[in-house]
Amino acid sequence: MKLKLKVWRQKNAKDKGQFELFDIEASEHMSFLEMMDVLNEQLIEKKKEPVAFEHDCREGICGACSMVINGQPHGPQQGTTTCQLHMRHFKDGDTIAVEPWRAKAFPIIKDLVVDRSAFDHIIQAGGFVSVNTGQAQDGNAIPIEKTQASKAFDAAACIGCGACVAACPNASAMLFTAAKIAHLGLMPQGKIEENQRVLSMVKKMDDEGFGKCSNTGACEVECPKEISIANIARMNRKYMAATLASDKK
Repeated sequence: MKLKLKVWRQKNAKDKGQFELFDIEASEHMSFLEMMDVLNEQLIEKKKEPVAFEHDCREGICGACSMVINGQPHGPQQGTTTCQLHMRHFKDGDTIAVEPWRAKAFPIIKDLVVDRSAFDHIIQAGGFVSVNTGQAQDGNAIPIEKTQASKAFDAAACIGCGACVAACPNASAMLFTAAKIAHLGLMPQGKIEENQRVLSMVKKMDDEGFGKCSNTGACEVECPKEISIANIARMNRKYMAATLASDKK
């Protein structure tokens, strides 16, 4: 299949950046990143600068493959990371626009690579779980209600890729932050620090320059792990309760 790629090129965060157009032939059986590898091989053969993009596991686990493809984070297939998107979802002769995440809190490093260390800072602000669990226990040693355990597991599926931020018109990190708060707070071991955790993580999220949530739901739609926005509602409730509790001290 013959394609035209409209790829964003930018030397660094201060560079203005622009789109460059490339012609490429790709197999429908290739993944999107394999197609990008073919493009870079062509550029290297022509003694040109290859396109910088992030990747690691290429198994839909790490979330490093952050690209906006034709205006959609991770591309047109729902519940899929860029590395798991295959070229059979495009047609021969298509023009495909490839851009980096667009957010103030995610400054561009080069081309399609952005600095997502703001997410690391939010997680670090959450502190730790102080319950001493000792050695690994059997799955049924600590009785946890199945519904709660399932909700915690679903929230823990967040891979921190940043698609929620890229999809949000306000570049909000509410879904990411809410998922991290939920997967700890829903388990009994995480209850002790829950109030301080939600206050610290929300404050750090705001300090990092992410926008406010306007509840459009775009984050949930574009999330490759389909994290529910119900976690945002839960975080808002917990944040309000923690704020009121701290005011009484």
